[in-house]
Amino acid sequence: MTHPYLLSPLGNGFAALPPAFYTRLQPTPLPDPYLVGFSDEAAATIGLARPAPEDRGFLDIFAGNQLAPGSQPLSAVYSGHQFGVWAGQLGDGRAITLGDLPAASGQGRIELQLKGAGKTPYSRMGDGRAVLRSSIREFLCSEAMAALGIPTTRALTVIGSDQRVQRETAEIAAVVTRMAPSFIRFGSFEHWYYNQRFDDLKVLGDAVLEQFYPELLREENPYQALLKEVTRRTATLMAQWQAVGFMHGVMNTDNMSILGLTLDYGPFGFMEAFDARHICNHTDSQGRYSYQMQPRIGQWNCFALGQAMLPLIGSVEATEAALADYEAVFQAQHDALLHAKLGLRTQRADDSQLIEAMFALLQAGHVDFTLFFRRLGDLQIGNKANDEPLRDLFIDRPAFDAWATQYRARLRAEDSDDAGRRLAMHAVNPKYVLRNYLAQVAIDKAQQKDFTEVARLQTILRHPFDEQPEFDRYADLPPDWASHLEVSCSS
Repeated sequence: MTHPYLLSPLGNGFAALPPAFYTRLQPTPLPDPYLVGFSDEAAATIGLARPAPEDRGFLDIFAGNQLAPGSQPLSAVYSGHQFGVWAGQLGDGRAITLGDLPAASGQGRIELQLKGAGKTPYSRMGDGRAVLRSSIREFLCSEAMAALGIPTTRALTVIGSDQRVQRETAEIAAVVTRMAPSFIRFGSFEHWYYNQRFDDLKVLGDAVLEQFYPELLREENPYQALLKEVTRRTATLMAQWQAVGFMHGVMNTDNMSILGLTLDYGPFGFMEAFDARHICNHTDSQGRYSYQMQPRIGQWNCFALGQAMLPLIGSVEATEAALADYEAVFQAQHDALLHAKLGLRTQRADDSQLIEAMFALLQAGHVDFTLFFRRLGDLQIGNKANDEPLRDLFIDRPAFDAWATQYRARLRAEDSDDAGRRLAMHAVNPKYVLRNYLAQVAIDKAQQKDFTEVARLQTILRHPFDEQPEFDRYADLPPDWASHLEVSCSS
């Protein structure tokens, strides 16, 4: 028997692992649930139709009040390094996996996980709940990142309740349903390694290979090949984050996906006034996860994974060889993305000087990252009068003019066409990103049970590269009050 919202009963591939990998449990019911947001795009990946907002059957399933047919809810155990320090056992402290469904594409299966569904054995001192503000932020950003073309977990829906939970103040409880082929993390491997349970480590490695990287089973050393591929994906993801100005905020090894997905949206942010040292997480007092540190930390995390996989790979030399490509992959991908953002079709040896000068210019003037690249697409080689909207972003306009002269010379050197370049640049430089203040406005309204702004932001962020002139104000510089917003690990 299937449920009217689901095309088939839920399976649970993770439940096929030995019992030590998880705890079976029931979600904690959420009283009087109501629909805050729903992603049609995410739903389409599992063939799910949009429900009526007041449909209690749908609300109960995705609030954790009722189980869908076939559901085998569980929470997984893992460990990890947090802010560079070994934290020992962690686990799904407020996440419960309901099960998985076939992907509508016919390729693989997709897990459904409730975040904020109540206490688990891994909650430590927490209550297992999520709050409305963090749930809305994860919901919107997951879908925004997907629209930007960046690998990510997805968010199906947010369910709210009048139940209150205590953080710094009393807040509204909520549950967000997130989706991914798997939520296995670097820390999942670390857990078995640091507990010296190498048989379980092999079980995990074999399961990941068989389910998600079957092509690597043909390699001479499949575990080495797995580490090499995860390292490549991680380096590529870091380049994509940097290119769009995304900052994760908590790049602990337990927040790193074995599939190379953006995982666990907490105190994230998109770069506004450019500062390579910017820290988007108010909790990160040492700046470990600042914008400029992200590529380096991505590599550090891969080395932590390599350490955990050493018993599987068999030698330090083979492990180091699997990790060796990180820097080259990151640099090549980042360079290609920056060339595309600058509208350059070719690569030249001295392009690094132009790019370094650009970042120095952005740093000196704390220029808005998203607006700079978007307006740069409108620059015309032979018409400096058209520069004004871009030039207005700079306090030191002569410095911009000097750089723009170099840029124009570089464009002429490859016979760049203004119209074609504009189309290409606007296809990779978003006009709209989820700025913190936009999320905060939506949260403030949602806390009054007005969810129109959540839906509006969904609509805008679904097409981040399109002009959408009716929403121009959502691409403006942030208001002064936005500079006082802070996000942390408190949700």
